[in-house]
Formats: sequence, structure tokens, C-alpha cells
Amino acid sequence: MENLSTKREMDWLKVLFHLQLFISFLCSLHYLINEAYWTTTIYSIFIILLSVLGVTAGAHRLWAHKSYTANTKLKFFLALCQTLSGSGSIYDWVRWHRLHHKHFNTILDPYNPSKGFFFSHIKGNTLSLSPAQEKSLDEIDMSDVEEDKIVMFQKKYYIPLYFIVTLLLTLNAPAEYWSENIVSSIFVAGWFRYFVTLHLVWLINSATKIWGLLPGEKYPCDTNLVFILSKNYWLSYHYLAPWDYQTSEYSKYGTDCVSKFIRVCAALEYATDLKTVDCKTVQKALIHSLHENKSINEALLESEANSKIPVEHYLTPFKYQ
Repeated sequence: MENLSTKREMDWLKVLFHLQLFISFLCSLHYLINEAYWTTTIYSIFIILLSVLGVTAGAHRLWAHKSYTANTKLKFFLALCQTLSGSGSIYDWVRWHRLHHKHFNTILDPYNPSKGFFFSHIKGNTLSLSPAQEKSLDEIDMSDVEEDKIVMFQKKYYIPLYFIVTLLLTLNAPAEYWSENIVSSIFVAGWFRYFVTLHLVWLINSATKIWGLLPGEKYPCDTNLVFILSKNYWLSYHYLAPWDYQTSEYSKYGTDCVSKFIRVCAALEYATDLKTVDCKTVQKALIHSLHENKSINEALLESEANSKIPVEHYLTPFKYQ
């Protein structure tokens, strides 16, 4: 690995896509305010929510971190929602995200937050991987994902699925069902929706630069930003225990809509094996890591496996927050 270059080259196709996305988003604001029906706006927001749910509850918590188990119906629904996001196949998204976790905040992290928010959120997505990163990416264990037929089907047919689900059906619905002007549909249900969705997805890898507390920072923030942003250590906890289903992508714990969605799915028996820990288990894990000279990550994982949290703990979630 030491002999491989860590230099990353600009992928100009990705750069052009980002420029197109931003310019089209600015144009879409005109149609959003002056032209489109309010039903088209509500529809676009609904598609955004479904798309983000597919990435957060699906690609991130289910497939990347295995924080719970889903039955076939729930997997199909989440895979469909993730396809709506247009953020790449589940397989590729999970692979890159696991690389991000494995080398978090280092030169091998494709989104390296230590280089600042712009790099983590925008520039990291416009660069090709370095030879060192390519080798590390090849070493990512994807055997569990490769056994999932739904994920592998989506991976195999992602291009036609992208054009049909992400673009064609989504853009056609407003024009077909409530006679929206096709240009307004393209800009509002298309570019506006796509811009907002992708930035919410990219925030999963860059959120630590917004909501994460840096060494020396006070909690709550000693600035007027406290009225807008609530910084805390939950995102830092996520990088220690990525398997905890209650950790939100946007710096909450257990109270976010995705965690609640997973608990509802568990109550309906669509989701099982929800992984989490209580405060006492975390305390024991910290002590165990000191006594056994183990990393906190290992100690937390062992403690979770040995914890006695009831299978139906999701019915009383306030006890485990």
C-alpha cells in the first residue's frame, strides 16, 4: 500500500454533472415559484423523502452496517426507494461507504472530512479514486451483500432501472395524472428533486463537519448557531458503533424518522434483529476496552452481542436512548 500513489485525479464528467445539477437547480426555482402546480411541489418533496429513506434505512443502515434484518418485502421497497434517489447502485454505494468507514479521516477516505466540508461534500465526489484507494476498495468485504438477490439484481440492471424509475416514471407522473406542463415537471420533479436528494445523500458522508463537535468545542454551542444547529457526539459514536440502528445520519439518536420507521417495521414483523445498546452496556464496554486492551469498537460490538436487551425493545425505545 505504501508504494501506491494516493494522488486523485479530477473526473471531468462528474464535474460537468455537478455543474449541470447546480445550474438546473437554480433554473428550477423559477418553475417552482412561478409555474408548477402545488401538487407537483408536494409530489417532488414526497419523492425526495422516499429516496432519502431508501438510502438511510436501506443502503446505509440495512446493507452497509447490518444494523437490522429485513424481510424480502421491506428489502424490495427500500431498494426501489434507493433507486429513486439516483445515487448509484446499492452495491457501489455500500462499497464506497465501507471504505469511508474503514479509513475515516485519512488519505484513503474518499470523502476525508479532515480536508473540510467542501471536499467531503462536493470535491470528494468529483475525484476518481487513487491507486491506493482502488486497492483498498478491492479489499472491502462485500460477501454479505453479494448474497442478497435484490441488491445484485439492482446492480446488474441499474442503468435501465435508473432511466425507468429515477427519470421516466418520476418525470411523467405530474404530466400524466394532473396535466402538469412537461417543462415544469422536468425542472421541479426532475432537477429540483434530484439536487435536494443528492445533497441529502452526500451529507451522510460529510455530516460530521456540520453537526459533529470538534475537540475543545462546547455543548451546546457558545454561538447563535445553537438556534440552528445542534452539535453533539452522536456522529462520532456512529463511527465507533456503526451497527446501532438508532444513530441518525443527521446527528440525532433514536428520535429521528428513520429510526421510528425501522421500529414500525419491526412491530409489523418486516424487520428483526435490531441492534442497539443501552447506557449501562456502553459503560461496561468502555471498562472492558481498558482492562482487555481492546479498541472501543471491538468492545462495543462484543457488548452488544452479549447484551440482554429484549427482542421487542423497540416497543419502549425511550429506555434505550
